[in-house]
Amino acid sequence: MGREALLSMLKEAQGAEGYLSKDAMHQMAAALGVPVAHVYGVATFYAFLSLELQGRHVIRLCKSVPCFFQEGESLQGVIEGELGIGAGETTPDGRFTLELTNCIGACDRAPAMLVDDEVYGELTPEKVKEILQSYD
Repeated sequence: MGREALLSMLKEAQGAEGYLSKDAMHQMAAALGVPVAHVYGVATFYAFLSLELQGRHVIRLCKSVPCFFQEGESLQGVIEGELGIGAGETTPDGRFTLELTNCIGACDRAPAMLVDDEVYGELTPEKVKEILQSYD
């Protein structure tokens, strides 16, 4: 198994634990024969990987230019108000984590967000509230 397996290993570990622990990164480094710093560098490069425990549902709100010009910034306030958390935080019950990201590849449907692996576009405050209520 070579370095090319690292990203898959990181995704698998995060899926199992909900985040990337120091322990898991040390084990990967040993298994691949690479420095822990290399594993950490890859883990922190990708926005979809996290070194902190995340909620059951991760909301990634797009903050790219198309979303910003389509009132995406006001949607952040709606989400924060509904969940009672800010960007980079997790609800006390562990249900949601809110993250801001540069692009989710849905510029044609701006403003957009990603909840887990589901893309939601052409968002309005009402639509956002409805989407959040649909998650357990």
